Amino acid sequence: MRVRAVHLDSANKDSTGLGLSVNNKTIPEVDISYFFNKNVAAELILTVPQKHDLSSSVLGGRIGSLKHLPPSLLLQYHFDAPGFKPYVGAGVNYTRFSNVNLPAGVDIDRNSWGGALQVGVDIPLSKNLYLNFDVKKVYIKTDVFAGGAKAGTFKVDPVLVGVGLGWRF
Repeated sequence: MRVRAVHLDSANKDSTGLGLSVNNKTIPEVDISYFFNKNVAAELILTVPQKHDLSSSVLGGRIGSLKHLPPSLLLQYHFDAPGFKPYVGAGVNYTRFSNVNLPAGVDIDRNSWGGALQVGVDIPLSKNLYLNFDVKKVYIKTDVFAGGAKAGTFKVDPVLVGVGLGWRF
């Protein structure tokens, strides 16, 4: 189990022509890993719903807000190294958008499925306590609708850089 502080840095790719973006922020994260053997583990990455402001460079600033809940499940390979445990992971992310507050007639798809990639390292501090650093790339996108018609796709696609502590039971 790990607890981390993670900085979310969004890619903000937008095909609507509105220059959409969400704010970057630091968020809490809890991860639960199950080791199948000494090298292979599955990790479930959890957080609480995160509120973001949605801005448009074309419309001159903040146009609304939304919350997203982005749990991810990754399969990891942990390498044997003296004094530390580097690992890589790949898996799937599901994001649920909620509390969407946008201008009248504008909406987004509430569900997003995408890939997730990870690289990290656990550094032993004591027998069952680890200092953890990791970097994840998560693919999150949603279709944007105006007047009921699809206006384009907004890709958040954040890079998440985290630091935390891990406990092995």
